[in-house]
Amino acid sequence: MSELLLVLFLGWLVSFLGQLPLGNMSITATQIRIQEGLKPALMYMWGVVIVEMIYLRIALTGMDMVLHHPAVFKAIGWVTVGFFLILGILSIRSAIIHHPEKKSVLLQNNIHRFLFGMMLCSMNPAQVPFWVLWSSYLLEWKLLQSSSIQFNVFIIGAGLGTISGLLTYIYGGNYLITKLKVSNKALNIVMGVVFFIASSAQLWRMLTK
Repeated sequence: MSELLLVLFLGWLVSFLGQLPLGNMSITATQIRIQEGLKPALMYMWGVVIVEMIYLRIALTGMDMVLHHPAVFKAIGWVTVGFFLILGILSIRSAIIHHPEKKSVLLQNNIHRFLFGMMLCSMNPAQVPFWVLWSSYLLEWKLLQSSSIQFNVFIIGAGLGTISGLLTYIYGGNYLITKLKVSNKALNIVMGVVFFIASSAQLWRMLTK
């Protein structure tokens, strides 16, 4: 039981720390909370969590495919570069021609926020190598055993970590932005910068790996 609790904690810790740095999914959670309310933000969070757990399951059960058949993930990686770059351009453009009554460029759609969270998270395949590296590390140090029960507990812990990280942005981010009276224009600028950084990081990864 103590081993399973440790595995649960490790899954939570890795995922929570991975969510803390400012990223497109976390700041989008803050934007939805501010502009649409708590319920849509929570629905978005659940969509992100489900896809995150699916990616982790793929990483845990398909490590051989990741290591020996990288072409699929390489192709998706190039798509991600372009996807983040386009979103960055659209966000900055929206800030330049800012209309106070309009929502963030990402939120100008009628997609259910649960599905929107799933879609946005699914366009971030960098989570697979992230989890492959961490899982390999934990397996090598025997902190995680290659068994179905430990893998399942680790995935549950990771899901809880993602929830904790996004709730930090949903509640804490909303508090800070409200207190600082950050405008929608400023939010779009921040989103644009985040997407440009994400695109650049992904491009660097694709060119150097």
